[in-house]
Amino acid sequence: MIGTRDGLLGLAALGLGALGAGGEPAMELLPDQGPADAIEVRGVAAGPFRPDWWVAGTLHWQGDARAPLLEPRPGRFRNIYAPMAVRVEGGWRLYYGAWDGVETGNDRIYTAWTPDFLTFEDRHLAIDHGPFVHVCNCCAVRLPDGSFRMVCTAYPHRAQDGLNRPIGFESPDGLVWNGAAPYQPRLEDLLVIEGYEPIENADLNGMNALLFEDGQYRLYYGDFRNFGRVFRASSTGFRRFTLDGVALEAGLAVNDVKRFEVDGERWYLMALHMNREELYYALSRDGLRFEHLQTFARNQSEADRYIVAVGIVTDGVAVYGVLYGAGAVPALNENRLFARWLQKRVVFEAEDGAAWESGQALGPERLLLAAPTQPTTGRFRAYAEDGRTLLYASPPVAVAAGQTWRLLP
Repeated sequence: MIGTRDGLLGLAALGLGALGAGGEPAMELLPDQGPADAIEVRGVAAGPFRPDWWVAGTLHWQGDARAPLLEPRPGRFRNIYAPMAVRVEGGWRLYYGAWDGVETGNDRIYTAWTPDFLTFEDRHLAIDHGPFVHVCNCCAVRLPDGSFRMVCTAYPHRAQDGLNRPIGFESPDGLVWNGAAPYQPRLEDLLVIEGYEPIENADLNGMNALLFEDGQYRLYYGDFRNFGRVFRASSTGFRRFTLDGVALEAGLAVNDVKRFEVDGERWYLMALHMNREELYYALSRDGLRFEHLQTFARNQSEADRYIVAVGIVTDGVAVYGVLYGAGAVPALNENRLFARWLQKRVVFEAEDGAAWESGQALGPERLLLAAPTQPTTGRFRAYAEDGRTLLYASPPVAVAAGQTWRLLP
């Protein structure tokens, strides 16, 4: 038994750092120093979307070790929520609604860039509130030509009426919106929904998920004055939408919808919440009729007791996780950003029968495995993101706290 980190690195130097069945690499010891009280395992990000696992609800979700993932900046008003991540070259463009350390309690849209959800850079105001009290609850998409569209909630859409409406913005690069940075919204930016009869007195607050497909924009929304259903409307020009019908019968707030291609078939994933402890999802084969509504996660602690928004993190092939806004108080004015990651499950089984299970995630691609208190020999077992399908069982290896391993493809 080699029970020291130096010894294990010696194995790697001999060409035995990557260990797999049949001589094929599957688990590699890295020279990187991990956390002193855990074993870091990389390469655990979810693979391509598997609808059978989503229908069955057999998904291995991990809370991020940083809870919250992102705090508001210093200032008088600090309330950060409504996250949405869009895949871009080299990383992700993050948008979020917030009072991000400002002098007034008006919701605005902010942005940041992250290569891996481990660090966040270029954090700044993208869209101000303009003539509205609040502009928030953003949902952004990137079109095939590289440009962006974003739908938010504007309040109030008419002076003194206390009602919310969706408002839309366009950008060539995700940074300059409607020709300005930051942009001051205008009343003309409000979107029109035709065919929805109660629209004059509707309250469309925080329920505006945007999807672009086949040259059409799909807007999924709810109405607090006609609650209990999620509606879909479509548009070819982004400004004026026409009601398609009811997409889901549920008293929940829709925040995001994504589409995936699996074996030549389309699958749609909808993410929802209701200002409580749970996050929900529903599935569809046509983008209009959703079913298989399930609770997929609950709050991790009192810090994220009240969940107020959710956004799916995807590159269009895999779902890596979700970002969500949540807080500890029912007033919903002290929120932070949190994350749940869909990951492969890793277990270390010692020779004496003790086992250490996946503990917390560190972004979508890394997990922190609880470590034995002293160097120990055993085997790694890695399972797919359903938590059940065995992908790899290692030969005997010696592990110790502070090591970093990588699960290879």
